[in-house]
Amino acid sequence: MTDNLSANRANFVTHLECAMTGERYEAGRLHGLSRVGRPLLVRYDLAALGASIDRDAIAARAPDLWRWRELLPVVNTANIVSLGEIETPLIAIPRSGGKGVLVKDEGRLPTGSFKARGLVMAVSMAKELGVTRIAMPTNGNAGAALAAYASRCGIETIVLCPEETPEINVREIAAQGARVWRVNGQIDECGAIVGKGAAEGRWFDFSTLKEPYRIEGKKTMGLELALQFGWDLPDAIFYPTGGGTGLIGMWKAFDELEKLGWIGSKRPRMYAVQAEGCAPMVRAFEQGLEHAERWENAATVAAGIRVPKAVGDFLILRAVRQSGGRALAVSDAEILRAVDDTARQDGLLMCPEGGATLAALRKARAEGLVAEGERVVLFNCATGLKYPMPMAGEPLDRTKEIDLSRL
Repeated sequence: MTDNLSANRANFVTHLECAMTGERYEAGRLHGLSRVGRPLLVRYDLAALGASIDRDAIAARAPDLWRWRELLPVVNTANIVSLGEIETPLIAIPRSGGKGVLVKDEGRLPTGSFKARGLVMAVSMAKELGVTRIAMPTNGNAGAALAAYASRCGIETIVLCPEETPEINVREIAAQGARVWRVNGQIDECGAIVGKGAAEGRWFDFSTLKEPYRIEGKKTMGLELALQFGWDLPDAIFYPTGGGTGLIGMWKAFDELEKLGWIGSKRPRMYAVQAEGCAPMVRAFEQGLEHAERWENAATVAAGIRVPKAVGDFLILRAVRQSGGRALAVSDAEILRAVDDTARQDGLLMCPEGGATLAALRKARAEGLVAEGERVVLFNCATGLKYPMPMAGEPLDRTKEIDLSRL
């Protein structure tokens, strides 16, 4: 952690608010969902915040997640459970993506995925609020981040994974101290088990959007983009969407930055990217619905977006529509082709969920939704090194005469 957190800071959180009804909840207390079963959003005194610091002062700080500390909920910096959350780079992919296309490579974060952003904030707040045991359903990367941060501060964790969760993720979760279970069901069915235990007082439920602070960590993606683009946001963002916390968080970040006067009213078109084998947001978007029905028999190579039902569905759809964006579905074949193209042509090994964003950009261009040369950001949510790769490498016997021309 950088030394710019050596002292406690002014905290600008005023209250929490139900994302659907606007009902207020007291800050500094442990909360799950609102009384109507919807996510709670953290609200800040932005006028006081803006009077205390300006964007140039933040830009001058060390480039990590915590440079945004005034816009984050942790009160006592001693409760921050950091593993070194850097500002992630924007990588051009001119050959596979084209002019103006940048990949925000979240695989550089601790535990190798963007789940570190949300979980460092949620675990730090859990520590601050006295939580001692946490349970979570996961398709892999979120469980790994939870296990790492919770183990670092001594919080006990129980993680439930669908049985088709990538093996490397299951082992990673266990290696970092969680008790991990493989469940014969999807992530929302794992979540039902977690919810039952939470209702019985066995643990605190860390399911996506069922506590308020993962959004606050994920919104730093939007804060970083604003700074990296010189306070003038890109034209379009393609985001791999399962639970959608990051998309919701970025939309919240842009709103807060405009209210501070640090950016204007321009917004990127937000594209929620899903797989054809699990596309509840796409179906709801196309049908003009506010809520998405559960997707039955979900299946895709992109495990991170295999989420049949999302509690924040209305927030995802609201952001997509307000931005003039779309919800798009791509096939597994298109996903794998995009991963292969980016690795071979631009040297960036993306995860399948990241590949889905490039596949969706290609589809959007074909449909005339994105023009060549527009400034586009694709989110690669995890390092591709976590995912299975095809067998490779032919044998070469050094004890025999080698035909070097064949090599």
